[in-house]
Amino acid sequence: MTQAEATPVGTGKAAGTAGGRDRYLDLLRSLALLRVVIYHLFGWPWLTVLFPSMGVMFALAGALMARSLNRPAGSVIRARLRRLLPPLWLFSAVLLTMMLTAGWNPLKDPDAGGGWSGRSQLLDYVLPIGAPPYPEHLGSVSGLLDDTWAEQAAGPLWYLRAYLWFVLLSPMLLRAFRKWPLPTTLAPLALTAVLATGLVRIPGETGNAVTDFAVYGGCWILGFAHQEGVLARVPRYAAVSLSCLVMAVGLWWASGHQGPDGWDLNDIPLAQACWSFGAVLILLQYSPSWRELPGGLRRWDRLITLSNNRAVTIYLWHNMLIMATVPIIDEAYNLPFMDSDRAAGLLDSTYGFWMFVVVWPLIAVAVVTFGWVEDVAAGRRARVWPDGARQRRPRRRL
Repeated sequence: MTQAEATPVGTGKAAGTAGGRDRYLDLLRSLALLRVVIYHLFGWPWLTVLFPSMGVMFALAGALMARSLNRPAGSVIRARLRRLLPPLWLFSAVLLTMMLTAGWNPLKDPDAGGGWSGRSQLLDYVLPIGAPPYPEHLGSVSGLLDDTWAEQAAGPLWYLRAYLWFVLLSPMLLRAFRKWPLPTTLAPLALTAVLATGLVRIPGETGNAVTDFAVYGGCWILGFAHQEGVLARVPRYAAVSLSCLVMAVGLWWASGHQGPDGWDLNDIPLAQACWSFGAVLILLQYSPSWRELPGGLRRWDRLITLSNNRAVTIYLWHNMLIMATVPIIDEAYNLPFMDSDRAAGLLDSTYGFWMFVVVWPLIAVAVVTFGWVEDVAAGRRARVWPDGARQRRPRRRL
């Protein structure tokens, strides 16, 4: 998962909202975050096919970036970094403190490079240009948390690295898109194919970074196309036909290159790139322009507003909070009525359900405890629970 812009993405003239909030795009971001959390809870591979969350999140961020680049590029990049980095710094401070307290020494960890190399890689927790170091195993299997907790907690940070590189390269990418729209849009798919077929091999974390950039680059540039109004000029039948063709190629490739989890597209870069590209193209091609959520969706208005205003916080912390559900639920085994095998077996069989139930209050606590940093980073007044309720409350007439 995961982590999109902390503020809602407007679509400007392309969506006809005059630069205001587009609730359709807000809805997509909320669904993407929900899917990321559920995927990390249950690990169901088919979720990556059902809804390509990361492709959607990169596309929405790309649309916002294109709109912002009507201003000088330098100021836009500085503003994006200012919004991104403080939430990362707070998360990094907590995570590093936990890892160091648990006994991890990056200067002696061979996986982190050791010595000065390990020390320099720690800077990626400050500015995520590369992959930050973390131990694959920390603690014991029988400990309070699984011994892979550090790896799982730091896992979502790959998104911030990819997002940062997209932001830094967006001025160049947008100029290329405006001059050569179709080749620029399809170039990331071609690069992914070159890497996936082994024609070019880039080892190590550099290869991972280039692969992430290629896999989701098409979605980022589709965000450009949506914001610039290019998609609106493409006949719908042509866009849908191209989408279906590209998605079919992705599924065909996935069928012969499945990883350890079968149809999990996260393990199959070319399939992920094609499927995400096609799905995002359809979602943006059919994009309505909603100032307000329609009909039955209005009951979710406050949650959608909250998740958009706290997208960075939810994405950064959700994996750590999922792991925190385990010791909480395990306490139930100590209850008096859990002495019977039947009661313990019932809890065993519904463990995943209870993790799903417990993680949302924990996410709410994280939103209250850490979310205000997103407001400060954006230069706004710090808010505890920004669900938009106060703004929509009708004024009393005197």
